[in-house]
Amino acid sequence: METKPYLIFKQNGLLCGVEVGCVREIFFLPELKPIAEAPQDIVGAIDLRGRILPVMDLNLRFGYVWQEYSVTDSTIVIEWQEFRVGIIVNEVSEVKYIPPEAITPQLSYGRDKAEAPHHFLAGFARCEADIIMLLNLDRLIRYSPDTTEAEMPVSAGGANHSAAAGKLEVENLQLEIDPKLLAENAKVLRKPHVFCPNATLEEKALFRERAHNLRLLGDRENSAAINISLAVVVLNGEYFGINLGVVREFTDIRQVTPIPCTPDRIIGNMNLRGEILTLVDIRNVLNMSADTKSLSKAIVVEIEDLVVGIIVDEILDIIYLNVADIATIPAALNSANREYLRGTAFYEKKIIAVLNLHKLLTKGGVVVDEEV
Repeated sequence: METKPYLIFKQNGLLCGVEVGCVREIFFLPELKPIAEAPQDIVGAIDLRGRILPVMDLNLRFGYVWQEYSVTDSTIVIEWQEFRVGIIVNEVSEVKYIPPEAITPQLSYGRDKAEAPHHFLAGFARCEADIIMLLNLDRLIRYSPDTTEAEMPVSAGGANHSAAAGKLEVENLQLEIDPKLLAENAKVLRKPHVFCPNATLEEKALFRERAHNLRLLGDRENSAAINISLAVVVLNGEYFGINLGVVREFTDIRQVTPIPCTPDRIIGNMNLRGEILTLVDIRNVLNMSADTKSLSKAIVVEIEDLVVGIIVDEILDIIYLNVADIATIPAALNSANREYLRGTAFYEKKIIAVLNLHKLLTKGGVVVDEEV
């Protein structure tokens, strides 16, 4: 087994991870439109640039009680085989490479009788002081219990529900509702679905605006163009996009060892799980002032045989961008910056500069030539 990158996120107090290769896009939660005859955990859908995307509530999928959504929640678009679905999470954290030896496939709880084999977790990963639950996307997306009562999944309380306990039948679809949940949340379950009914007017307007922005802006042919995933980062208050294809992971900066007789752009070395990682500052190349007094985050990138850590002020988001949406570089931009940029794009009403990181690292004099 090979070491793989995982997107780490927080949901309902849990720390979870999903393989980066299956992540297509991340954006803040928009207004969801209700859909009929969907499984209980599919809480709505959005128009994602001309394609209807079902959205899953992980709380409901795991069997927990439904909770109100927040404007700070995010949606991760997952593609698994021929299926694409959005999952609602509380907070997207970072990307981490997790080696196979750090993953425990199963946990034994000492129970006499094993539970039904429909777990949604592929394993548990040890990552420094954290334990990360890795999602089994095949089961998360595809698993559906048989409609026979004997094979219904075990509830969070540990007992199977009976028809008298609140099983609802809609044509050929059976949904299990915990009687306690019915009693305590009857107004939520029995009223017509309204997205975030308790949100303020300002919050509802924000959810609606996000949904509007996600709709297709051009013709359908543009949606078939090549797409790229970008990590959106901040340098000196300005937004930049880095192609996720060259990103190995995001990491915190700690215990930097200075390297003597090197240019200011070489910050030093850091021990990253036994690997010596050189940290570089690209701001000088971009004609930006450099201030390394406060080092917190770095993006580990691998281009050809070169592996370096690029320091950033903040890692904001991961977005899925149509190449056709990348505009040409404005003529007003400083000429020294232009050769290291692929273009510009919009992000949350701001303009991000998409970096040509390959050219910047190999031609921009960022990396020291040791033979000189």
